[in-house]
Amino acid sequence: MSTLLLNMSLDAPPGPAAPPQCPSASRHQRFLKRRRLLERRRLLKDKQLPPRSAAPGKDKPPAPPRESQEQPCAPPAPPAQTGAVAWVTPASRGKGAAARPLPSAEELLNEFAAANEASPAGDPTKVVAVDCEMVGTGPRGHCSSLARCSIVSYHGDVLYDRYVRPPCPIVNYRTRWSGIRKRHMAIAVPFQAARKEILKLLAGKVVIGHAVHNDFKALHYSHPRSLTRDTSRIPLLNRRAGFPECEAISLKRLTKKLLHQDIQTGSQGHSSVEDARATMELYKVVEDEWEEVLRRTPQTN
Repeated sequence: MSTLLLNMSLDAPPGPAAPPQCPSASRHQRFLKRRRLLERRRLLKDKQLPPRSAAPGKDKPPAPPRESQEQPCAPPAPPAQTGAVAWVTPASRGKGAAARPLPSAEELLNEFAAANEASPAGDPTKVVAVDCEMVGTGPRGHCSSLARCSIVSYHGDVLYDRYVRPPCPIVNYRTRWSGIRKRHMAIAVPFQAARKEILKLLAGKVVIGHAVHNDFKALHYSHPRSLTRDTSRIPLLNRRAGFPECEAISLKRLTKKLLHQDIQTGSQGHSSVEDARATMELYKVVEDEWEEVLRRTPQTN
């Protein structure tokens, strides 16, 4: 009897190597698997679910055609959806996290409008310009005391313009610069009463002024820094007018250069209304740029 020897191997028969799986296709398959899991758990909203076909028994979208090995690897086309597109942010990639719908154009516009409303500078009714004129009191008239205050709106309307009687006797009227004369004190409002009215108008507003710290000092007041815009201390205006950025330029020179207007002329002294309006117009020249810079570098009060 002859001996029969069998050479048997349990290994898989040799053949062509399996093509590598496309990374995009793998991610898409994981996405579909995760979405089916969320559908079974009823964690998706109606608008995030794929549309159902009108014919019964055809709820699933048709599978993409199989590509041959000769074609380049490409991600399969996602199923068409008529509702909002579901997208996953990096913060929501955790296990079981529901997809968040892409915000619509209307929602983005509403969000932008809400951001503008949150900033007082985005509302013209919340922006005012102030200018004060001072007289000399105290020893030799070296102390500056409030004698007139003017406040104008974003559009230049006069909100407040009153002569103010200082609590101390006036030694020097400084008429050449202030425009204040003795006769003006006959119709002046006492300092404390005027201060109360002025601070009520400034509360919660973005206050524009040129060297406005002097005006606040005369009012014995400190306005929040985040709501203060001093046109004498912004390089944007100086750069636009061709002046050195770190130099304090007078309101008269800036107005002449940028607005082509002459103010503070003659021997009658300054007009606080005119100066406040000029300050507001200078602010408008660089308003968008200035507010954008302040948004990127917010100031503390």
